[in-house]
Amino acid sequence: MSNKYGYIAGSPVQTQTTNTGIFQNNDIIDLISQGKWLLQSVVVEYLVVAGGGSGAGPNGNSSGCGGGGAGGYRNSYASETSGANSSTETPLTIQKGTSFTVTIGAGGTYNSNGNDSVFSTITSVAGGGSTGNGNSGGSGGGGGAYTSANTGGSGTANQGKNGGNGKGGGASAQRSGGGGGGASANGETAQDYDAGVGGAGLYSQITGSNVARAGGGGGTGPAGGNTRAGGVGGGGASNNTGNATSGTANTGGGGGASATGSNVAGFGGSGIVILRYPSTASLTIGAGLTSSTTTVGSDKVTSFTAGTDSVSFN
Repeated sequence: MSNKYGYIAGSPVQTQTTNTGIFQNNDIIDLISQGKWLLQSVVVEYLVVAGGGSGAGPNGNSSGCGGGGAGGYRNSYASETSGANSSTETPLTIQKGTSFTVTIGAGGTYNSNGNDSVFSTITSVAGGGSTGNGNSGGSGGGGGAYTSANTGGSGTANQGKNGGNGKGGGASAQRSGGGGGGASANGETAQDYDAGVGGAGLYSQITGSNVARAGGGGGTGPAGGNTRAGGVGGGGASNNTGNATSGTANTGGGGGASATGSNVAGFGGSGIVILRYPSTASLTIGAGLTSSTTTVGSDKVTSFTAGTDSVSFN
């Protein structure tokens, strides 16, 4: 099959892999409109949220426990706020036919950090779990407390905020854990009898709906102390009379802390990668990823909710 442009996308017999020859402006415009210009690129706006950290569980020491930190939050959509209340990031320009990796970070379990989420060159850092001191992460885990206070973990610049400190010393019922950090606010520092609230997350309309994600998990005190809710955006609420609440799936929320007995701390919520791009483009997605695509105005929006694999634009 002949082709004056030297390249036909998707043709049964393709003898050239580049556009070659001398082209008039209208020739290039024609090729681009048909999606047959090999060097055509796609501008992609993204929201990349890592898996949240787990809250801390009871350790038998009449101590307060800290909430898990939210997964790192990176946003390039419109003029929305990115993590740690930073400026909107720059969308990525990706050449058609070039493979890139998408990975969805799982939430942390049993006092551990979550896992990173990845879109091409963009990595959001896993949320910090809480053990004694809060772990560092996308957002930091909250600090626990016993005879002395433990410190909250640090968040990552432009991704998330710090975990709150625990409040130690005094009577056992006074010892309370700090809240996990969220995408837009530090976890609250604990006070006597009062654990820290998880830090608030951020809202995004990249999917066409206004959704909050990446809130920190709430801290808790021992039996008799007050517990605290997770931050807006998926952080798990803590509970000292039962199991804590986990961060909501695909929000990157931190898990809530738990206290006393056999109660279980909340796990971190899994992360998410959302891509928004012109509807003239389409994606080839590897079998290792779980995804869905909708159309919003003149754009397509693809949400990846689990797995890892290669992806490319057509």
